[in-house]
Amino acid sequence: MKLMMSDFPVAMGETASEFFVKMRGPKDSPYEGGTWKLRVTLPQQYPYKSPSIGFCNTMFHPNVDEASGSVCLDVINQTWSPMYELVNVFAVFLPQLLLYPNPTDPLNGTAAALLMKDKKGYETRVREYVKKYASQDISMGEEDEEEEEEEATSRSEKASNSGSSSGGETASPKLGPMSGGSGSGSGMDTTSDKKPSKPVEKDVLEDLDAELEAGIQNELSDADEPSDL
Repeated sequence: MKLMMSDFPVAMGETASEFFVKMRGPKDSPYEGGTWKLRVTLPQQYPYKSPSIGFCNTMFHPNVDEASGSVCLDVINQTWSPMYELVNVFAVFLPQLLLYPNPTDPLNGTAAALLMKDKKGYETRVREYVKKYASQDISMGEEDEEEEEEEATSRSEKASNSGSSSGGETASPKLGPMSGGSGSGSGMDTTSDKKPSKPVEKDVLEDLDAELEAGIQNELSDADEPSDL
């Protein structure tokens, strides 16, 4: 299928006859800058019978039903030919419809009346709808949603891991050698190079006391003797 090989993103639907196509608004139109997701359903008689095409996100256009997204386009509804390719619908037919709406055969009466009475007001309203409903990128089915969920889960896990590694773990203090130690084992100096002083013996103390007492008595006796003048 040429549509699958084109620049239009395509995602399969719930059945083999249903798929979704992403289309951007044509340049030089009030729809420029918008992105729409369209549902395509192929009948059993395709390509001899035209496909059913509708906008998934809201579109303000005289020939598009605002509630259901159904498209009123002669080349699809009445003059369809088996010679047409689906890629022609998104590359030519729908862009032409957005560039040149037909207010005389409307599905949206409000848009058709505004276009006929006030074209600038109509274009302003279209841009408002584009900004509100078609300015952001849209999901293209279950595959994109699964990828978005996986990315969100991955981001959450990364944030959780980052938080636990920065604040959840408590660093154990490192024990270094204590000051004054030998630097080996537990770092504490349990031995000393200094030998304990030998206790003074009792008899030595007694000898010292006797010598001091004798010296004091000698001094006193010398002081009592009369001096020769």
